[in-house]
Amino acid sequence: MGTVFSFTVRDPTAATGPALRRIVQRLHRIDEVFSTYRPTSDISRLGRGELTLAQCDPDVAEVLESCREVAIETDGWFTDHPGGRLDPSGWVKGWAVEEASRHLRAAGSTWHSVGGGGDVQTCGGPWRIGIADPARPGGLAAVVTGHDLAVATSGVAERGAHILDPHTDRPVTGMLSVTLIGRCLARTDAWTTAAFAMGSARALDWAEQLPGTEALAVLEDGTRCWTSGFPQHLAPAPPAATGPAQWSLPGTG
Repeated sequence: MGTVFSFTVRDPTAATGPALRRIVQRLHRIDEVFSTYRPTSDISRLGRGELTLAQCDPDVAEVLESCREVAIETDGWFTDHPGGRLDPSGWVKGWAVEEASRHLRAAGSTWHSVGGGGDVQTCGGPWRIGIADPARPGGLAAVVTGHDLAVATSGVAERGAHILDPHTDRPVTGMLSVTLIGRCLARTDAWTTAAFAMGSARALDWAEQLPGTEALAVLEDGTRCWTSGFPQHLAPAPPAATGPAQWSLPGTG
């Protein structure tokens, strides 16, 4: 998927190693099916009309249906056709991370974190998650803490202005990054992409209405804005010494 996945398991058992090997194999398979960088992937061949949906891996139909649901939920601000090209990456990455966490839970882990492309799904806790400051390389915009959190960030710091307004196909301006905190990463990540595409004028008002979700936006001038419930997730200052740290970066979403 053109990015790095990482695993932190705080309660390892004899089942953890085999589970991680199965998860890594599964992630490689997801990449083979959905990578837009591979001309031979199912999603690339489907986009070129070389395969029908019925001829694709069954996961493709499931993913495209989820993309349609999120498009409806976001009034079209999320799309699996950015720039007119079939690309469900805005759903696939978070879905893959969430699935990896689900497999670790099935293997008996109740305290772990899975990160992929700057987005994080945690199980158990407490965890401390640093949200990168897009205006200060190496700096933090905030540190959040909690149990069973999904944290996703979309922005321009890592890849420049790569997120398009799906209504105009033009790069989005006005924000450097937006971070959403939820429970399940697949939807949280997709919603984050949509929120960034909306722009600062409407993103936080929209996020305020999302159930169980809070948001932090960093504007182009460095100003930070957030939803009303975001401060309840902030770690004490100075940050508590307990609990492993993770990072949420402006990633590929």
